[in-house]
Formats: sequence, structure tokens, C-alpha cells
Amino acid sequence: MGVECGSQVILCEYPIRLDTYEGCSHDCRYCFARMKRDIANVKPLHCVEQVKRFVSGKRTSGTNWCDWDIPLHWGGLSDPFQPEEEKHRCTLEVLKVLKETQYPFIVSTKGRLVAEEPYLTLLSECNAVVQISMTSPLLDKLEKGAPTFKERIEMAEKVSPKVKRVIARVQPYLPQCKQTLIKALPDMKRAGIYGITIEGMKFKKKKPGTVRFGGDWAYPDDTLKRDYLEIRSHCRELGLAFWCAENRLRSLGDSTACCGCGDIPGFEGNPFNCVSIKNGSGAVATDKMRQKGTAYCFKSVHQDAGTPELIKEKSFHEMMQDSAKMFI
Repeated sequence: MGVECGSQVILCEYPIRLDTYEGCSHDCRYCFARMKRDIANVKPLHCVEQVKRFVSGKRTSGTNWCDWDIPLHWGGLSDPFQPEEEKHRCTLEVLKVLKETQYPFIVSTKGRLVAEEPYLTLLSECNAVVQISMTSPLLDKLEKGAPTFKERIEMAEKVSPKVKRVIARVQPYLPQCKQTLIKALPDMKRAGIYGITIEGMKFKKKKPGTVRFGGDWAYPDDTLKRDYLEIRSHCRELGLAFWCAENRLRSLGDSTACCGCGDIPGFEGNPFNCVSIKNGSGAVATDKMRQKGTAYCFKSVHQDAGTPELIKEKSFHEMMQDSAKMFI
């Protein structure tokens, strides 16, 4: 891990992921990462040199399609501010590099260290957007190793004056949390949160009220759309931005760039992806994306036999077009 571009490349405007840890001690019972691997055993990833190379413009075979300063998306498979950070300081060392270079990044966390020193001061000197995961106090019992919902509101209040913006990451959303979430929106606004980005819970086994979507069980579109429109209405009354991270419902958001930073100068993502193509945004591939040999990042998307050899001869543009046909 460290810095890499994975399967989210077909869906996300900010698909280049940074992780300073493998595993997570928050022990959230619903975490998608625990469905893929054992995350209880936390390992530090000393990736400072990797980060330095990337921010200086040196790309790997998996990131060579991108020739601009695309923001790093930090915290894809682990929390950079989890308790283990107090021991290993991997996140602290990377923050120092990002402060020095002023390279843009989005960091997702629910760890209390994000609002404590020396991290808070370092973040204030970085080019950063902070997403704090918070859905509802009802989920506190499923997040036993993490700060409570109330504590995360307090964290946001400390962090929001220090960074570009703080986004409340309402993921995973469950319909039974709707009213408590709506009730909490004024508290989010008072804490300086700029807006929310929302996505429904995915399950590996069928649950009441869910339907099959690919390899997961999820709430049906009509259920989510009804709830999201109601939540969006309350957000707009309060002056909170609203984004929808549900791939099938992205158009409900203020933009299809659901991380909540696409309008910030210097935070240019990659709009040439399957979601944008489906929504008819008119996004086009860059010249670099059209070059042969820029499709290696698709190996995690297309895992059929022979794919590694096939993508050697392909461009990022060709593989995204092929992926979009299947996505649509």
C-alpha cells in the first residue's frame, strides 16, 4: 500500500489513495475493509519516501495516467489518526512532507488525534480538506474503538477553522438513522462543517429491506433517494452543502464529485470516469490518458485471466471507455 491507484479509479474523481497504516484499531463492526482482509493486526506503513516521489511528480505504472497535482485521498483502507499513530507517528511524518510541499490532499478519519497537537497545527499549515466520519449517535455501539458521535462534532469544531473545509462523511447511512442525522445537522453547522457526503450501508448477506447490487446487498434506490432528498432539503435550509456518494444517485448531490472539494482551487480531480460518463458530464480524457501503457491501474478492476498482458497494450482512455460500457 502507501500511495496507489486501485479499483475506485472507475468511480472516483480522487482515486489515488494514501494509507499510512494497514489495519485499523477503531473496530467498526460494519467496516468494508474487514470484509476484504484481517484489519485487527495494525501495521505501520513507513511511506514517506513514496509520498515524496509522488508529490514531486514521479509516477508509478499505476499512476502514470495522471500528469497534474491530483489531490491524494488519505485514509482509504485505514484511519491515519487511529490510536496506533501515537506509537508509530507515520501520519505525522507524512504531514510534514505535505506541509513542506503544499501538495493538496483529502483525509478521511474518525480519530481524535486529528484535533490534537501537533497534528492540528500541522494541518493548519497544509493544503487540506478533512472528512470526519459521522452518521448518527445510534452507531456509537458499532464503533467501540472510536470517539462517540458527540466527540466527533467537537473534533470538527476544532478542526474546521484550521483547514480548507471539513466535510461530514455520512458513511455508512442506514434508514433507521435518518431522524437522528437530521436532528444533528444544526450541530454540524455550528461546528463549522461545510457539508455532508452520504452513502448507504452495503452488506455481504441479505438484510431486511435490502436488494442485490453486484456482489453486495444494499438499500434500494427508491428508499435511499426518498431519504436523501429529505436530508438534502434540511441541509439546504441550514446552508450545508450536500453530496451523494451513492454511485447510482450521484446526481442528487451538488456535484458528482462526492468528496466535497471539487470547487476548491488546486483540488482538480479526474472527471473522466464511469460515473461522469453515465451522467453525461462531457468530461474528456487528457492527452496523457490516451497514451499506450497508462492503463495498469485497471488490473484491480478487470481480474480475468490475461488481463495484465492486455492492459500493457491499452491506454487509460480505452480502458475507462470499456469499463463505462459495463457500468452503464
